[in-house]
Amino acid sequence: MTEGAMRAIESLDEVFSGYDALFCDVWGVVHDGVASHPAAVSALAAARRAGKQVVLLTNSPRLSDGVERQIAGLGVTREAFDAIVTSGDATRALIEAGSRHVLHIGPERDLDIFDGLGLVLESETSAQAIVCTGLADDRTEDPEDYRPLLERLVARGLPMICANPDIVVHIGDRLIPCAGAVAAVYASLGGTVHLAGKPHAPIYEVARRHVGEGARVLCVGDGMMTDVLGANNHGADCLFISHGIHRDELAEAIGDPVLLSAELLKRGVGARFVMPALR
Repeated sequence: MTEGAMRAIESLDEVFSGYDALFCDVWGVVHDGVASHPAAVSALAAARRAGKQVVLLTNSPRLSDGVERQIAGLGVTREAFDAIVTSGDATRALIEAGSRHVLHIGPERDLDIFDGLGLVLESETSAQAIVCTGLADDRTEDPEDYRPLLERLVARGLPMICANPDIVVHIGDRLIPCAGAVAAVYASLGGTVHLAGKPHAPIYEVARRHVGEGARVLCVGDGMMTDVLGANNHGADCLFISHGIHRDELAEAIGDPVLLSAELLKRGVGARFVMPALR
């Protein structure tokens, strides 16, 4: 973990010369679920032109090709990245190692995570494991709506694989619950939860395959307990995007790197650099 106050920077090009590769968060940094952030896209494209490898690292439960199609529709051009690694990609290995009889909790759009794995999607009563990719309808449902179901599944001792450790994401100005919120309820009930996305090691192991083991990596992200903690666990420097998912929580400290560093330290994490938004 980085000690001391973060260094406030104005643009990514101030610091990327010290690194070979960037692991950059997507939702909240490169787009907000409605449209891309053009300055962020331009900054990543400039890093690539300078010879840096850019891997977009996202806790999306979708596979990388699905995320690529999604962000293209939001205006994120192919010039901004070399590869995409998703929590869905890393999660597939956990699914393959588990039961063939799975209960899926999540929207139908995430079903491609099971493609080619030879699984049987089961009902609550016949499943032997759970894969949670989110809420079936994250616009109208709340994680607490799932508590009765989760209580029954905990009583049966079923393990849960969570394909997206994020608790919430911003879609425009709205906060939308993610699979991590459902998994948190399951864990609070005593259930076993397995995770592969940020801040956990599997997703970084997959990302490293794209840049090489010796590459000097700068992680960029707005999530303290996903992006920043993941960078700390991975032994990489971190650029914290302060006006992302924690902008309201950290409002009193934003603008003062000393206070902001102290707030991160209270949560057991630290970043080397900070900027309001990637540019």
